[in-house]
Amino acid sequence: MAPHWDKRTIDEIHRQAETGGVLLSSMGSPADYPVYFDKLLLNASQVTNPSIDPLREPMETKVFLGAKPHVIERDATGRLIDNLPPQLALSMPMMFSAMSYGSISYNAHESLARAAEELGIFYNTGEGGLHEDLYRYGANTIVQVASGRFGVHPEYLNGGAAVEIKMGQGAKPGIGGHLPGAKIDDAISRTRMIPQGNDAISPAPHHDIYSIEDLWQLVHSLKEATDYRMPIIVKIAAVHNVAAIASGVARSGADVIAIDGFRGGTGAAPTRLRDHVGIPIELALAATDQRLRDEGIRDKISVVVGGSIRSSADVVKAVALGADAVYLGTAALLALGCHLCRNCHTGKCNRGIATQDSKLVERLDPDIGTQRLVNLLTAWQHEIKEMMGGMGINAIESLKGNRLMLRGVGLNDRELTILGVKHAGE
Repeated sequence: MAPHWDKRTIDEIHRQAETGGVLLSSMGSPADYPVYFDKLLLNASQVTNPSIDPLREPMETKVFLGAKPHVIERDATGRLIDNLPPQLALSMPMMFSAMSYGSISYNAHESLARAAEELGIFYNTGEGGLHEDLYRYGANTIVQVASGRFGVHPEYLNGGAAVEIKMGQGAKPGIGGHLPGAKIDDAISRTRMIPQGNDAISPAPHHDIYSIEDLWQLVHSLKEATDYRMPIIVKIAAVHNVAAIASGVARSGADVIAIDGFRGGTGAAPTRLRDHVGIPIELALAATDQRLRDEGIRDKISVVVGGSIRSSADVVKAVALGADAVYLGTAALLALGCHLCRNCHTGKCNRGIATQDSKLVERLDPDIGTQRLVNLLTAWQHEIKEMMGGMGINAIESLKGNRLMLRGVGLNDRELTILGVKHAGE
């Protein structure tokens, strides 16, 4: 058998010949593209810049997401004037990314919400609205507004700590969402404000957004609706002109831009888009951070990235490439018990995560799920402190965009230029 006619390719042709349908797949792409995080190494201090022992010296992992003032102002007595726009305060540079109620179960959503509260971070509702029982976690909730506007109403917008406009998703750039009617039971119907049993389809574009000026209008409409009390996030997929798009988003009045790389997970996506559209988050992040710095507007917007962040080392490397924080999706589901079987789109998740079958949902205990999520991020926070200490850095803010702390291995000159790092040995 020729290498390019492997079993998976043949099986997919057979399936489409039998059904005439579009192939659907779940989770991130298994395609054999480079993982740039694995080709980046971290620097460490030795003699002239000594390392720091995180067990004995304070290490700061707290992050504030939101636009920062260009200048510091003081009053006549020399005291700082608080001119800081609304911020999200995170105890560590990690959050749980958008996964909607409907694509994942109530028990999974509750686990994410409770863990976010305990850890002092945030979880994202995704585009499916917010279940009435979870409003009590609003101080740790990011509510999302997608093209379908499912579950969006004033109480929802004001029930969180930030609002995210979803323009794109890394696993399926350029297309919308689809939740099958079989997954839409009575509770999801009420939450999404759609008829029970009907498919929930988000259009590919927002039909009121065709320019940065249109995006500006929605950003400021949401700020008006929330009395300018919270940051507005714009989420986009990582595509070839991502840096230029990010520059426009920064000028739209958004406070945070979230960029999702092509390895991002999903409950369901057309297989061809999942495997062939978008670019790696590492390249998108580096290009975006550099462009915003070159234009002198990096402080106008915070940058959050997602798309297969697999370990604390990936978090540290992402921050060094210019991220303020990262979104964790697949890693969070794995912590809940996901085995990455890639059957989310069938609704038959035997771990009780990506399903609405009541018998299956019961298999995920929110008490256990919450503790596992807390354990994972607590462990990663310890490791982040150790890596920072090894670099001689005691605050995560000092690492942001500090590409001197990175060296590449096995990368060509063009890749090193885009990433903005030197090769190991230089």
